[in-house]
Amino acid sequence: MRIRTAAPIALAAATALAGSLLATAAPATAAAHKGGLHFGAIQYDGPGKDDRTNKSLNAEWVNIHNNSKQKVQLKGYQVKDNTGFTYTFGSYTIGAGKTVKLRTGKGKNVSGTVHWNRGSYVWNNTGDKARLIKPNGKLQASCSWGKSTPKNKGLKNCH
Repeated sequence: MRIRTAAPIALAAATALAGSLLATAAPATAAAHKGGLHFGAIQYDGPGKDDRTNKSLNAEWVNIHNNSKQKVQLKGYQVKDNTGFTYTFGSYTIGAGKTVKLRTGKGKNVSGTVHWNRGSYVWNNTGDKARLIKPNGKLQASCSWGKSTPKNKGLKNCH
């Protein structure tokens, strides 16, 4: 009988101890997600050879993320690089919590993806800075990076 009565007591003690350890353990925290309209990620050096084909040009892109609780009209917003290449959004509404991908090459604009319609690359593989400019000319967001390496694969997470 001692075994039978000792087992529930031991189990209760172990459960209480485990619960108190879990309650006092600090949770792992991730980096805070930026609020509002900002760059999410930038593929500044697309996979494969830079051969200026439309496929290669469209492998270079920037994501703009709307981390707000309301939709945002992007008409007049601009995306710029360090040398002054500029894309200006036409009428495009990005929903709350949604992302739009701006591809460098040519293509049909669809929900979630727009095209710069360029025949040459924008983002430098050796380092550059993307800027998101409001229609009033004020800086909304920016993201910069260094040289593309096998480790970073030419991809910058801007969150």
